Amino acid sequence: MVGALARRNPLVVAAATGLAAGLAARLLASHEISDVILFATLVGCGGPLVYHTVLGLARGRYAADIIATLAIVAAVFLHQYFAGVIIVLMQSGGEALERYAMGRASESLDALLARAPKIAHRIAGERTIEDVWVDAVQVGDSLVIRPGELVPVDGTVIEGHSTVDQSMVTGEPFPVPARAGLALLSGTLNLEGALTFRAERPSSQSQYQQILDLVRAARAQKPPIQRLADRWAIWFTPATLLVCIATYVFTRNPTAVLAVLVVATPCPLILAVPVSVIAAISRAAERGVIVKSGAAIEQLGLARAVVFDKTGTLTLGHPTVAGVHAADELPEREVLRLAAAVEQLSSHHLGQAIAEEGRRRLHELPRPVMFRETAGSGVTGAIDGHQIIVGSASFLTSQGLPVNGSEPERPTAYVGVDGRLAGTIEFADRLRHQVPSLMQRLAILGVRETVMLTGDRRSSAETIAAQAGILSVLSELLPADKVAAVSQLKQSFGTVVMVGDGINDAPALAAATVGIALGAHGPAAAAQAADVVLLVDDISRVADAVEISRRMRRIALQSIGFGLGVSLVLMVIASFGMITPAAGAVMQEALDVAVILNALRVK
Repeated sequence: MVGALARRNPLVVAAATGLAAGLAARLLASHEISDVILFATLVGCGGPLVYHTVLGLARGRYAADIIATLAIVAAVFLHQYFAGVIIVLMQSGGEALERYAMGRASESLDALLARAPKIAHRIAGERTIEDVWVDAVQVGDSLVIRPGELVPVDGTVIEGHSTVDQSMVTGEPFPVPARAGLALLSGTLNLEGALTFRAERPSSQSQYQQILDLVRAARAQKPPIQRLADRWAIWFTPATLLVCIATYVFTRNPTAVLAVLVVATPCPLILAVPVSVIAAISRAAERGVIVKSGAAIEQLGLARAVVFDKTGTLTLGHPTVAGVHAADELPEREVLRLAAAVEQLSSHHLGQAIAEEGRRRLHELPRPVMFRETAGSGVTGAIDGHQIIVGSASFLTSQGLPVNGSEPERPTAYVGVDGRLAGTIEFADRLRHQVPSLMQRLAILGVRETVMLTGDRRSSAETIAAQAGILSVLSELLPADKVAAVSQLKQSFGTVVMVGDGINDAPALAAATVGIALGAHGPAAAAQAADVVLLVDDISRVADAVEISRRMRRIALQSIGFGLGVSLVLMVIASFGMITPAAGAVMQEALDVAVILNALRVK
């Protein structure tokens, strides 16, 4: 930590070095040499801090460092260089601590943000495939999309068979089969087979870019969050100035005024809050929660409304077996056993779900022989001498086993055994098991309203909301609709937290007071737009983050109350000339140690 501060914050190192050299010169040489060293340190290191504060005031930022800046300027004119350097070291150190915390959080996201579609594989000639930047893709270009890659631009499949996960963009939980003629949006995920793809829009006009534009617009309209320290500075700074004016009026002693400024320098605001923030960010990181800014960790504890996306956030985001139904004399358990045994070798997401459910219920499955898979349609194989077919209705029909009946409401796989329809297997997107307890914890932590915002169908949304314990549901929403809903909630509740994981959630994450992205499997757009990123696939960490924030605020307020109370007492004593600026600086350093030790209790 010390090495990082030294490299990134030369003012802190220079001020500490100058202070040590000045004190050494006073002990070993003379007061004159000491004053020269301390004066040079005060001007050289304090000048940038004064300039930064004045620039902030010109821009309308009323911050906690105004008193410290006045003390630095007064120390120069009154030749109280030791006291001035102490203030410089304190102020620059507090700012350095906060920059360090923010930089550490940003570094933790580097690998996550590398997921954005940056490279496209363009077909150049009959056999050549070249990698180009997504920005270089033009309308009409033929691209190859490999398994596991994001679709780089909007376009149409012209060759190949695969399955595409659109949940990050549309909110639809179930992947769709991709064949020639299917239109795909940028940001969707190709799951299993290679596709040849024709670009229909350039990158600048693609769905992914339009969502990023919404994120920028939401960020631009989002007012800056007033920091905890700055809110306290609004009343403490005028109070200090009034004491300074009264001191000068009654004593006509500029040195006494400087002593008041020195003991009034708001160390609890400049140091205690950043230390509390660092401790809270560090504690959150241990739980797999990356917080990008001090303002975010401060605001989480004030949340009165929490908004959730559905697919991939409240739910697992991938299909699971919801029910097995027998259609012939075979029992349901046997239908599942035969289907799961064949699907063990399948690469299809629904096949993997069947195999997983079979292993969960039956523990062991026989190995299939004569296995064959038709990409995106179904599989065939033999189990214990029985011929098994598992797949879509059209696939079974193509295998000589017609499937009659109406279109099912849920995604369904049909199971054929020895030329007869043996049963069906239905799929659903399952609620995360941590969600009900999460809602209870949030209510205990002071959250009054929980809301689901989703692009999925209303019937599916209401089913999941009922299981989760969420009363307010808005469904079939576009990204812009989610932004509008979040803005409306902010008007009603003030501090609103949005939790999501998809590309279509990114604008709403940016618009919320604090946006939380599930980053374990989510796209870069959501992580970039959010203020907080969960690096573990556990939504209960949302409550952990809120709880850490509330503890951080409580301890920071204790430090502020104690520190400012002591400062007020010292200001009164100093106004009578009973404390010198140098003695006041030493007292402030003792106060610094006390509030920092208290702030570290957050960790």
